[in-house]
Amino acid sequence: MLNRKTEKLLTRCITEHKENVYRLAYSYVKNKEDALDIVQESIYKAMTNIEHLKDLDAVKSWFYRIVVNTSLDFLRRNKKVHPMDQEMIETYAPGAEDVYTDIDLKRSLDDLPEKYRNVIVLRYFEDMKIDEVAAVLGENVNTIKTRLYQALQLLRVKMKDESLKEIK
Repeated sequence: MLNRKTEKLLTRCITEHKENVYRLAYSYVKNKEDALDIVQESIYKAMTNIEHLKDLDAVKSWFYRIVVNTSLDFLRRNKKVHPMDQEMIETYAPGAEDVYTDIDLKRSLDDLPEKYRNVIVLRYFEDMKIDEVAAVLGENVNTIKTRLYQALQLLRVKMKDESLKEIK
């Protein structure tokens, strides 16, 4: 009975957060097909390891953690090679819409060390609370607060440097 209830809870979580989970995977791999593969693999891992879920209230952060770890495993296996999909090519193509600030932010985010980038993506792009980010990354709340502060400082410096280069 408990197993069926847990399964339903997980299924509801996956259904409600499917776009966010896809976006999270995409933020790591920068490729539609790979992100979809990661989501699919994460769902499989979650379903087959559901008995390891101890706290039913933490199903969302538990599943997000699986997605993050699966994304990181994928990057390790594939040595962070990011083939550009059509959407990215169009973004950088001549005549594309003017998206300089997004490109600068994206580049700055990509240049951040992984531990900082993870916190920024989960906090601001996935709109998670600090304690949820801590649960997903398996870290202490204060560690996450510190990393978030440091990441924002690094981004500020980087974005300021980028804007100074454009002025010169």
